[in-house]
Amino acid sequence: MIKLIPFLAIAFLLLIPLSSEVFAQTSYDVNIPTGAANPNAPFFWQSEKDGSTTGDVEILVGDTVIWKNADTAAHTVTSGIVSEGPDDIFDSNLFGPGKSFSHKFTEVGDYPYYCLLHPWMDGTILVTAGYSIIPNVGKSVGDGETFFDVEYDFNRLLANPQINEDEKSITFEIIGEPQSDIHDLELRLPSELIDGNFVIWLDGERIFDYEQEREGDLNVLYVQLESDSELLTIMGTSVVPEFGTLSMIILGISIISMLILSQKSQIKI
Repeated sequence: MIKLIPFLAIAFLLLIPLSSEVFAQTSYDVNIPTGAANPNAPFFWQSEKDGSTTGDVEILVGDTVIWKNADTAAHTVTSGIVSEGPDDIFDSNLFGPGKSFSHKFTEVGDYPYYCLLHPWMDGTILVTAGYSIIPNVGKSVGDGETFFDVEYDFNRLLANPQINEDEKSITFEIIGEPQSDIHDLELRLPSELIDGNFVIWLDGERIFDYEQEREGDLNVLYVQLESDSELLTIMGTSVVPEFGTLSMIILGISIISMLILSQKSQIKI
């Protein structure tokens, strides 16, 4: 028995990293609501990631999706599209009320799925390899022609970016339930969108627990957030230009017109 102790200790140590890896992976719940078996139900899926009810969920490679049956009827979660049938990538088989089915996605791609018993219940899992993306940031200011995609890595969602041109700041809403216990945000901001030595507020209070780096034309921020954080505001020394191409042309014409009128006035005098 004594001779077995070293071997048991080694076996225990070998198991530790394996257990850590299991708990570290990110998972997203998709609930099947009561009444989903009725084609006239208001919705058939509800994602806990962002509250959406389309059945479409964007995740990263290595993430797991868990479908939970909160309905009174049994369902399946079967990969494929209704018109062509199952494609054999994953299939829950029939699972009843209170049961669940999970699948880990290890390759980039779009994975449509549906319920074999209730084919009106369909959705798509979109698996990407890199960062989550907020598209068209800056389109709401200026002439709408200058905007950027913002990449980030976080266990919740960043949404609804609001640019304040006077304060030279961008505010992001933080929504959804945390998908892990790690609340570190990596935010990659194009320097043409916002630049400078940043000052950061979290829920209206200035914070100092962050790092700022430069990678080419990107300002990369590493910020320690909280599990219940709601608003992140970043202030720089410059923000996406108020005047885009069209606005600059109009401004130029206005200046030239004013100069011509001024010269005519002087000639009359």
